[in-house]
Parts: sequence; C-alpha cells; structure tokens
Amino acid sequence: MNTSISLPELKSIRSGLKSDNKKVVFTNGVFDLIHSGHIDYLSKAKKLGDVLIVGLNTDESVTRIKGIKRPILKQAERAFIISNLKPVDYVIFFNEDTPEKLISELIPDILVKGADWAMDKIVGKEIVEKNGGEVKNIEFVNGNSTSKIIDLIVKRYSK
Repeated sequence: MNTSISLPELKSIRSGLKSDNKKVVFTNGVFDLIHSGHIDYLSKAKKLGDVLIVGLNTDESVTRIKGIKRPILKQAERAFIISNLKPVDYVIFFNEDTPEKLISELIPDILVKGADWAMDKIVGKEIVEKNGGEVKNIEFVNGNSTSKIIDLIVKRYSK
C-alpha cells in the first residue's frame, strides 16, 4: 500500500530536489473524507511548483484538534487516498498540532494554505520566508467541507 514516507527519506529526497532546482510545495491538513474541494485545492497547490508534499495529521493529532469524534477515516486510509491522488508526490505524517517542526526540517520553497487562513496565522510562514521561500493562500471553489458532509449525513440518516 502506497502511503507515507519517513522524515529521513523525505529529507534525502528534498536535498536531491534542491540540487536539481525543483520547486517544492508543502501543504498540510487532516484530509478526512476526501471531497472535490480537497482535490481542487491540491491540484492548485501542485501547479505552484514541481513537487507537492502533503503533511498529514496523525489520528492522535486530529483528535486533539477536532475532538473525540474525529477522524472518521484512520490515518493509514487517509494517507493511502491522498498519496494516490495525481497532484500529490509525497505524504508524511506529523503528530504535533501544527506542522512547524516538519516545515523547519523540509524548508519548502512554497508553503500553501487555504484562503480561510489569515497570512499572519500560517504556521511556518517565518521559516519559509526566512529561507527565501513564499507563502500562498489558495481560494476555495466550493463550500465543501468535511464537517458539512458529516452534518448532512447525520441529518439525512438520523431519522
């Protein structure tokens, strides 16, 4: 099953990509119950560079951030789905509440978050900019969200 990569492996790959002058894009998230908004977001992120790395919150991290009812899909399944999407080159787990440590290890050329994130609240912004990189927001096309999908399912099937 094609899933996630270890930090030492990814750092080695990152080093080679840097030598080849490839632009590395990094984004992160829970990516629970993949929907069209996720696909659109990841496609737009990939277009900003040559390689897209997705930092994926572990189940433990998701539960701390989203509450005891999340995630819906376990991390192995989320990683399998994300790693098999066309725009995604690498998936790496992080167990912390934010990807700051991971960003400081990988130093991506471009850090991407959704437009719902204020630029001054994007974790890792200072690290990336200090190293000559860019931080970008990507607009969402539709109003999809995992929480809205869950609410709809509960509403429809709770009768």
